[in-house]
Amino acid sequence: MEAHLHKDLAFEFASWISIEFKLYIIKEFQRLKDDENDRLNLTWNLQRTLAKVNYRIHTDAIKENIIPKLVEQKETALVYANEADLLNVALFGKTAQQWRTENPEAKGNVRDEASIEQLVVLSNMESINAVLIHNGLSQSERLVQLNQMAITQMKSLLQNSSVKKLK
Repeated sequence: MEAHLHKDLAFEFASWISIEFKLYIIKEFQRLKDDENDRLNLTWNLQRTLAKVNYRIHTDAIKENIIPKLVEQKETALVYANEADLLNVALFGKTAQQWRTENPEAKGNVRDEASIEQLVVLSNMESINAVLIHNGLSQSERLVQLNQMAITQMKSLLQNSSVKKLK
């Protein structure tokens, strides 16, 4: 605390003596915060984009293996939503509707509010679920496997020092 106070006093004194120094400190702080925010947003956006790309692999597997031929658009949308909720329950422990009910003020959805680690796991789950669908596993069998995978991967990512450096 005292060392911090000494730095604060030194900066304040230097700022009082030189307005240029004060302006430099303010600009440098803003630049560092902007760089930090850009880096964090880029990382998050990259993971969110990756999850969206893998979602295509996931939806293709659903289309090819789960949706019967010649169904109505309404029924097709329900199948996709049901499969998306399978992943939501396996990773987040709740459906999209349950999350929205718990977070009415949120602008996005559960995936928009996900951490980087959760988005990495979600991306992996989409690919794995596509394989499980192709292999003919039932939804309940897939849920158990995906949930176990989510737990294992989240533990691994949260304990990984390289991931912590991204934050």
